[in-house]
Amino acid sequence: MRKQEPFDFISTALALFRFQAKHNPVYRRYIENLKVNPEEVQALEQIPFLPIEFFKEQQVTTGEFEPEAVFYSSGTTQQTRSRHLVADLGLYQQVSERIFEHFYGPLQEYVILALLPSYLQQGGSSLVAMADYFIKKSGQQEEGFYLHNHDQLLQALRQAKGRGKKVLLLGVSYALLDLAKELQGQEDFSGVAVMETGGMKGRHREMIREELHARLKQGFGVDAIHSEYGMTELLSQGYSRGEGIFWPGYTMRLLLRDLNDPFDIRPDLRSGGINVIDLANVDSCAFIETKDIGRLHPDGSFEVLGRFDNSDIRGCNLLVG
Repeated sequence: MRKQEPFDFISTALALFRFQAKHNPVYRRYIENLKVNPEEVQALEQIPFLPIEFFKEQQVTTGEFEPEAVFYSSGTTQQTRSRHLVADLGLYQQVSERIFEHFYGPLQEYVILALLPSYLQQGGSSLVAMADYFIKKSGQQEEGFYLHNHDQLLQALRQAKGRGKKVLLLGVSYALLDLAKELQGQEDFSGVAVMETGGMKGRHREMIREELHARLKQGFGVDAIHSEYGMTELLSQGYSRGEGIFWPGYTMRLLLRDLNDPFDIRPDLRSGGINVIDLANVDSCAFIETKDIGRLHPDGSFEVLGRFDNSDIRGCNLLVG
């Protein structure tokens, strides 16, 4: 599936880069410390990508505004949570809707059931905000959000299937695993799109995607497990229909950096650290160096292979002094 971009992505990204290099104080200081002249940047690979850790310690905003929403990353009370100030919540909702519908069709055709206990309990989640908008947009009769009330969730699943509706079960990985263990493949949920959003939150041991998806497929009795690629620091998403192969939304493009040199960004790399251009981040920073390690395919799809360890230090030191 190759998406068609309805605009010139490269020229738009370069124009946004120069704008944010001037009007985003944190990003401007970062670029200055790298001794990069924004006017000399002529290719996406030449753009400096802001390490994602800056969202934990700095207010990453382009221009001054009163945020309509503030998104926080998940974490424990001992951890500093990333914070994303959102100037226009409607933009986030519209971009997310357009991306989802490009891959899955109109929201009005769906019943969306969200099993996101940790996100609901902590508050400030961009994923919960997106799911809430999708649930309302669908016009569904069923309750959308669930904590640990699995019986009610299963009843809603059966009811929606009985009415011939498309069903999306969106869940954090550990919660889906708990539910799959209860089901043990004894109920037929074929036709339900089971979508994991990642995250064990210390509830289960970490496992590779193949093992996670195998357990979920067996428990739910489905042929494939869908996945969503998103994070607090991004306002766009990517989706996978199975096998861990993601497609980025129309406002996103991924580039890879060398695992040992974060400033070595080359189009010939097929695996490396994931850098994301997110044009929806117009009011924060659209150029993010993530902690993810991935593989990029020639058709634009990608896989997430793992995470960097101890990566909170490198980038932030460039603002010291």
